[in-house]
Amino acid sequence: MAKVQIFIAKSLWKNELIFPAAVWGFSRIFIFMAMLLLAPHLSDPTDRTTPNFGWEVVNAWDSVHYRSIVTSGYEFVDDGNQHNLAFFPLFPLSIWLLMKLGLSFELAGTLINNIAFCAALYCVYFWVKQHCGIIAAQWVTTVMAWCPQAMFTGVVYTEGLYLLLSTAALRAFDLQQYRWTALWGALATATRPTGMALIPALAIASWKQRRPAIAYIASFATAIGILLFSLFCWIKFGHPLAFIQAQRGWRPSLGFDGQGWWHMVMEIAIGTSNWQDAWVKNPWHPLLFSIILVSAYPLWRFRKYLIETKVFYGLYALAGIFFFLVNEQFINNFLNLFTVLGGGFILWRLRKQLTPVTTIYGFCGIGLLLASGGTLSLSRLAYGIVPLSVGVGVLLSRHYRWGYLTLGLFAVLLARLAVGFAKQIWVG
Repeated sequence: MAKVQIFIAKSLWKNELIFPAAVWGFSRIFIFMAMLLLAPHLSDPTDRTTPNFGWEVVNAWDSVHYRSIVTSGYEFVDDGNQHNLAFFPLFPLSIWLLMKLGLSFELAGTLINNIAFCAALYCVYFWVKQHCGIIAAQWVTTVMAWCPQAMFTGVVYTEGLYLLLSTAALRAFDLQQYRWTALWGALATATRPTGMALIPALAIASWKQRRPAIAYIASFATAIGILLFSLFCWIKFGHPLAFIQAQRGWRPSLGFDGQGWWHMVMEIAIGTSNWQDAWVKNPWHPLLFSIILVSAYPLWRFRKYLIETKVFYGLYALAGIFFFLVNEQFINNFLNLFTVLGGGFILWRLRKQLTPVTTIYGFCGIGLLLASGGTLSLSRLAYGIVPLSVGVGVLLSRHYRWGYLTLGLFAVLLARLAVGFAKQIWVG
């Protein structure tokens, strides 16, 4: 098998400039076909949220807040309600600049997110290739492009832009290009709150690797983006930390939300409606969940005695059927657990095989999410922490059959999330 992988690597090295773009392009086609062609046929004709064939399909949920920032500016009152000051400024500022050139809000936001994501795939491809080889780079790039949360890199959200800036900062740090580290890092902290995890991660990695003083300066210089936003809040709202207070509209308290995590686990096991009503009104969810577990266990337990393809397709069929039947709330909960806990476990397992800053930033990002005081959009926010995708991709590159299984399931979930978003159903 190693000879086959070496042959593939040799045959594709001349096309490495094409590979990230091809993976990006196919994932874009898949996402927009699900949103524009599949979603209308899966909607109730009388439903007001039936998507139209147009740019409006990319504008929902958080996109509405970015539109209000671009058109009306920031607003905030410390009353515990949701205000758009919770959203960082670089992405809406970029949209505003393109709109000045005559583009619509939807077109400008979609272009920025998709083009930035394409650049992010190139950045992570060459970064991983340098440290883990071309096969790992291809798998990591594919995982990022086909991960279910990659749907948010196709609509008016910040995922693509933040992935580009944070990955560029990490790659520049590994290359000891500290001026670029400071620049990309500062832009990242002006894009999303999770950018704050870059500051301690770079500083700790500098200490761990005994980098020169300039590395520490670059690490703390990444805070410039959030400091400028804080200065804006001080001038406009009279409080430099108003953007943190605005987060209370989405996450009422700080700290680990143990109750929220318990709710997620129980909703996965017995179903959202059954958990909310404290009674088994819908027996199909726990029954189906139990059947999946009971059927999957012998396949995995006796995999050494079975033909590998039978195990592969058996697990694939079970998981595929299940994810087609469950609702979006279950998928959200599952992705939260898989992305945060599963991604963290894989990152720990591969900690000695990845660069120190990759591992440290990954755990700093997870720690920030766990301490944020809620479980809302955890999988989407964790997707923006690129070391988690790097860990999954590197692991799957060494177990390619399970990698194909994972990518198949990713495609199913990606389609479900794209259809749900087009129908304006909350999908993270």
